[in-house]
Amino acid sequence: MILEVAILPVIAGKSAEFEAAFRQASSIISSMNGYISHELQTCIEDSNKYLLLVHWETLEDHTVGFRGSEEYQEWRKLLHHFYDPFPVVEHYCLSQKYH
Repeated sequence: MILEVAILPVIAGKSAEFEAAFRQASSIISSMNGYISHELQTCIEDSNKYLLLVHWETLEDHTVGFRGSEEYQEWRKLLHHFYDPFPVVEHYCLSQKYH
């Protein structure tokens, strides 16, 4: 399993619009092959910053399957104009756990 992590810097004053668009976009990502779950969290210190966590079965489910799909174009249209600067997306392997 892979965890996609993105800090989303939303343009000031656009948070309510972003959250509404994200609710709509959630149905897009959740319909993709390899998708497991996702969550969006608001930063306490900066209300214009969000943390997106998405669990995928494989890295390719995200990087090839989702990003290469027509559905991603709709996701992009709904969300990408809210970001400044554009977010960095990283992937983490969840096969090892340390306690």
